[in-house]
Amino acid sequence: MDRELRTETSSRDELVELLQKEMKRIRDKLAEIKIQIDQTQLVVDREQVRNTDIATELRRVQDNIDTTPRQDIRAIYDDASEARFRLATMRGQLEKFQNSRDLLEQEAKLLSQVHSRIQGGVDTLVGDTGGLNPIPAGQSMSIVRIVQAQEEERQRLARQMHDGPAQSLTNFILQTEICQRWFDRNPARAAEELGSLKDMASVTFQKVRDFIFDLRPMMLDDLGVIPTTRRYVDAFREKNDIDVKLDILGEERRLESHREVMIFRAIQEQMVNARDYANATEIMIRLDLSGSRVKITVEDNGRGFDAEAVLMGDENYHDPRAQSLVTLKQRFELVGGSAAVFSGEEEGTNVRLELPTKD
Repeated sequence: MDRELRTETSSRDELVELLQKEMKRIRDKLAEIKIQIDQTQLVVDREQVRNTDIATELRRVQDNIDTTPRQDIRAIYDDASEARFRLATMRGQLEKFQNSRDLLEQEAKLLSQVHSRIQGGVDTLVGDTGGLNPIPAGQSMSIVRIVQAQEEERQRLARQMHDGPAQSLTNFILQTEICQRWFDRNPARAAEELGSLKDMASVTFQKVRDFIFDLRPMMLDDLGVIPTTRRYVDAFREKNDIDVKLDILGEERRLESHREVMIFRAIQEQMVNARDYANATEIMIRLDLSGSRVKITVEDNGRGFDAEAVLMGDENYHDPRAQSLVTLKQRFELVGGSAAVFSGEEEGTNVRLELPTKD
């Protein structure tokens, strides 16, 4: 009994020490990000003043458009376009820093709660238990990582929105102003600019549709995980010139919504990893719904990694896929599933997942 007590105390002390180190790292990072926010805010303010000055100049040109040389008109519009782009870019950078700050503050708060609860022997993450079962310390760390992964995904989507549709809309405004100037003076040129604007709108519309699909495919709720996965695989194959094969086993059926989301996101995540980090040219996906546990296999022929080091949490081994794979494994294990990763530097990667169809 004494040995078990000493072991438990030792494990708790190690976890407390780990939490304290992580909290210090977050405090240092917060101090650094706050400096970056202040510096970026100064640049944004400066660019806003510049945009105001250029807007004043644009109004002057508009009032005298018939007497202003064409090259001067083009020059001022080029300056306006550049100024708007710089302002949008710096605002995006500021938003990125602010999102990072908010994420770190949330993480620091959560870790502080975990720390205080572990000091008391259990971890409930929030206030009084209110009848909830206490959460073991190891599982609480899993929850911390899942929260981190969710916030990182939100940041990624925010960057995609800023770099894609938001920037395109800024260009639309400028293009529309140019069309307005040409309507009376040169209808043919105005028609040409409108055609260009229509093409830009079509491209942006497709980007927005892709963005919405990545964010939350509506057909996942309406049709289920199998049709949604098929469509995603077809679109992924067409856009990335990667040979993707999808093999469905068992009877096609619907599962609970959260299970279908977990299955789809797991497949999507591994396909993106194979494209972005492994430079794969072939991806093989097998989805088996024939038994009481859904079995998912995603295999690629790209650059592999030390799977054992990643899953063991080796801090000396750095790979951009590490955090997502660790979080994926913990997500599945929290609902009674399992995850196994097989990979080597020259062997590609094979991710095998299992998920119970019912609680």
